[in-house]
Amino acid sequence: MSYCIYIGQNHSADGHAWLAGYGDEPSSHWLDIFSRQRHPENAVVEVGVTPAADLPGIRSSIPQTSQTFRNIRVSYTHYKGVPAPVTNGGLNEYGIAVRSVWSPSRKELIEMTPDAQTGPSYSDLAGFVLERAKTAREGVEIIAAIMKDYGESTYGGNTHIIADSNEAWIMIQPAGGKGLWAAERLDDAIRACRPGYIGVIPVDSKDHPDYLYSTDLVKFAKERGWYKGGDFDFNAIYGDGLGVWAGACWIEKELQNRVSTTSKIEFQDVVWALRTERLTGDTAGYGQIVPLVDPVSDQLRMLWHAPSGAVSAPFSPVFIGQTDIPPEFAKHRYLTVGEAARFLDSDKPVCDGPESLSTVSQRTEGFTAAVAECKRLLYLIGNAKLLASACEAWQRQDHATISAV
Repeated sequence: MSYCIYIGQNHSADGHAWLAGYGDEPSSHWLDIFSRQRHPENAVVEVGVTPAADLPGIRSSIPQTSQTFRNIRVSYTHYKGVPAPVTNGGLNEYGIAVRSVWSPSRKELIEMTPDAQTGPSYSDLAGFVLERAKTAREGVEIIAAIMKDYGESTYGGNTHIIADSNEAWIMIQPAGGKGLWAAERLDDAIRACRPGYIGVIPVDSKDHPDYLYSTDLVKFAKERGWYKGGDFDFNAIYGDGLGVWAGACWIEKELQNRVSTTSKIEFQDVVWALRTERLTGDTAGYGQIVPLVDPVSDQLRMLWHAPSGAVSAPFSPVFIGQTDIPPEFAKHRYLTVGEAARFLDSDKPVCDGPESLSTVSQRTEGFTAAVAECKRLLYLIGNAKLLASACEAWQRQDHATISAV
């Protein structure tokens, strides 16, 4: 389960907000820095999911924007019918940070999702925000406009948290293929998403500054009999109705306690929030922490990157102004989908066709893969804990525990 946490600036010892999180995907992860680019008038970009997705779809092409912004993101190679490279977000040259986390939809919405859905996936939308948005609110508006014009390929519901140095918005797109969405301004909140959630939306307050939503959000719910007046509880009406997950409540409370018992939340507290074993483990593909600041130069915008789950991986700074990614943090063959049947020998395309050539260069593969090394450390830590448990059980003569270990 992907995980994201936003910490408002008034809770921060450094006087700025934080956006942090990770994605849970069983494949390789690597850092990418994309340069600012201009695109011809007729340029298009391929989007969507394939028939292999849990909610199948058809790939399609939509117009590309005339200029895309420089951005850092983590890419990966596998998620159920979403063609690689896939992303859950990152940071762009204007200081816009994005995190993508799943958000479950009610059963009826899953069932009404078209069998051959088209339009951008969650990964496409996260990438578009990084490439096109200059403010957090503009990021919400970009997703809303794209969904209105080209639809969306859902995997059951998704959340995007989009943040800049001034504000953050949580935006949820439920399943169903109806173009529905809602967004809440987080202001100075501490908000954990696992999954993402929005509670009561004041639909009777026109043009409320802290909420945005699709024009037919309320109307559609009334037509389906899901809303008959009173509080418009988005989670109860369009989500799973379970409210906030206990783990999200726990981490929010822990961080609130740190605010009340110490000065305020510091960088090491944000690291802890991504490193705690209660929410992080082998499924965490990487870690990412963005300080939402406005430096003297856009080239100094940065994020902290852990190459695998932060429980066993250190965070390293990565700057927008960098021109290269260290080979250790680049794409390696370790866990990369499709690499098992490929070669690093450049002569192989001549003999067996281009599909037999690795997508990784010999030079990069000659360097240590940071993901593999940090995973190895994680498993060593896990084995050490198992061994310690066995030793303690042996001292107690607890044979049942020894057998289980």
